[in-house]
Amino acid sequence: MPTIKNNISSIQVRLQQALRDVGRSPDEVLLLAVSKTRSTKQINQVLQAGLINFGENYLQEAIEKIDQFLATGLDWHFIGPLQSNKTRLAAEYFSWIHSVDRLKIAQRLSAQRPTTMKPLNLCLQINIDHEPTKSGFSPEQALAVASEIAELPNISLRGLMAIPRSRASLAEQRVPFARLRELKDQINTRLDNSLKLDTLSMGMSGDMEAAILEGATIVRIGTDIFGPRDK
Repeated sequence: MPTIKNNISSIQVRLQQALRDVGRSPDEVLLLAVSKTRSTKQINQVLQAGLINFGENYLQEAIEKIDQFLATGLDWHFIGPLQSNKTRLAAEYFSWIHSVDRLKIAQRLSAQRPTTMKPLNLCLQINIDHEPTKSGFSPEQALAVASEIAELPNISLRGLMAIPRSRASLAEQRVPFARLRELKDQINTRLDNSLKLDTLSMGMSGDMEAAILEGATIVRIGTDIFGPRDK
């Protein structure tokens, strides 16, 4: 049976091959281990394999894990839906929020981030396929509000995140990721140099290569690191 360490080695081989295929540097992509519903034992195995960035979807579960790993220097990324009544905890516990889908959420995170902490890194979640069942800004909405969010105190607007609908082929998978990259470029034409976006959080176990080919800087990998979830 594959171990978590072996799984991570296999992913890193895939990741580096995709970077070579498009002529990008080996260190341009952060591998984010999506640890939602996973045990502290499994997280320890990932830590021992050299990864320190973990993504969580459920706030209370995440906080319990963060408290257990305080001494390890891990970076915790919140990647799930964030309700407005949970923003204070998110602002206090995480280094990154990938799922900002409303101006109100960004404003609350800005107001509630402790000033003793580094600015909170934010990504705007984009509903890149305009799916009615998914949250996120439309591309048009993101263009309209990005400048306002980028100016908020105590946060750093770093980039965009998307979860496109499933597609069968590599060529088809690349299409929404290319649209997200183009949207980042459009937003950057409206931002001062000191505020320009540098992050594309896109790509998961099934479409990581397509995302990297289109400029991903963070890929969010769960199943291919930890194995299938228990039903």
